[in-house]
Amino acid sequence: MNTTIASFLSVDTFAHTFADRWATTLATYGARRVEIVGFLVVQTLAFWVPAGIYIALPWIAPQFSERHKIQPAPKQPTAADIRHCAWIVIRNNAMSTALTAGLALLAGDPADEANKLLGLRIEAKLPTLAEFARDFVLCCAGREILFYYSHRLLHQPRFYRTIHKTHHKFLAPVALAAQYAHPVEHLLANILPIGLPPLLLHSHILTYWPFMAFILVETATVHSGYDFFDNAAKMHDLHHEKFNLNYGAFGLMDYVHGTNKLKRTKRVD
Repeated sequence: MNTTIASFLSVDTFAHTFADRWATTLATYGARRVEIVGFLVVQTLAFWVPAGIYIALPWIAPQFSERHKIQPAPKQPTAADIRHCAWIVIRNNAMSTALTAGLALLAGDPADEANKLLGLRIEAKLPTLAEFARDFVLCCAGREILFYYSHRLLHQPRFYRTIHKTHHKFLAPVALAAQYAHPVEHLLANILPIGLPPLLLHSHILTYWPFMAFILVETATVHSGYDFFDNAAKMHDLHHEKFNLNYGAFGLMDYVHGTNKLKRTKRVD
């Protein structure tokens, strides 16, 4: 009993400490600065760090890498390909950051009554656990739906040749290639599916950041080319190889539409 009480008190103390630090951070730096800096921190920690680890695995742990890599060595991108990919991803990240900053400036002070229903909630009051769980699940569902339909639209011949073909340059993808895309695709298939659900739900920013982090780690993982997370990467790796299946992120919409099975159709080049 004493251990249980001590554990509860420890969690309760941590929650109060975090709430106090969060309120102090908002009061010190302002909601919009916190929003933009937080976006950059999440983008770095949840995408660039895991992507860098995945790409470095052949040098860090060569035997482990060889054992789990899906595609054979001759199909892997060259060092020059990866450097080029990194520059495109930096450009797309700058685009995402500029859009986040622009929307933040347009939204104005979230403390003003007129702005309380616009965009994310950025306030000292923390979301409840129930609200966090609800919005997190709904955001994941919204992202799955938006990504599936935008991705499948981009596979239509007129859009594939001019827009989506850029992303499919990597037939054997690496983690950074998750955001290697034409600017139009980056907006439609990467930014909107992640950003729109929490905006529509008017979610707390402390719900949005973990959701965004989860999606970024997920997309880096499924593009990593490694199969050590219960075949998580194999589905999307197969999409890059065959082009006409596994359009969604989690497989739910592919199951609904029957696009989780390979169909014999002519590939668009």
